Amino acid sequence: MGTPREPKPAKFFVALLAADTALLSEVEKDLVAILGAIDDRSEIVPWTDSKFYEEEMGAGLLRRIVSFSSLLATDRLAAIKLQTQQIEDRYREPVADGRRINLDPGYLDVFKVALASTKNASQRIYLGSGIYAEATLHYYDGGFHGLPYTYRDYRWPETIAFLTRVRSTYLAQLNL
Repeated sequence: MGTPREPKPAKFFVALLAADTALLSEVEKDLVAILGAIDDRSEIVPWTDSKFYEEEMGAGLLRRIVSFSSLLATDRLAAIKLQTQQIEDRYREPVADGRRINLDPGYLDVFKVALASTKNASQRIYLGSGIYAEATLHYYDGGFHGLPYTYRDYRWPETIAFLTRVRSTYLAQLNL
């Protein structure tokens, strides 16, 4: 029989998607108020994965991921997702009521990358308050690996390279 233990704190990140680089930078300030200082940023890359967000947010979308220096308890993921939704709401277009920015928080630990979602699916676990979580990448054999349901943008080489770098920082923070 195992003994229940709290997991080590995790390294949180947020994926940002918007058509305006100035908006990406502005929203980073809001994220710092929730998650603390940013310790790494991915390059800004064009969103080429799908046209899913274009009707609401327009064309020419850009994606960046930021990670935060504070290590936090994994059970905060649902609350952080709710807070990022409030940030999205603050930046909505007043006339069209469309989002100008999409924020997707997640965390990584030694073994995986976990994402928060408001949508249920077979691979997602309910956390509470209408929020689900999924382990979207697993770390083994020296790298991150996707699963059949992993979003394509989390399989992008740029994303894998960034998350690998963040994982190295995380391991150093844990003194592993």
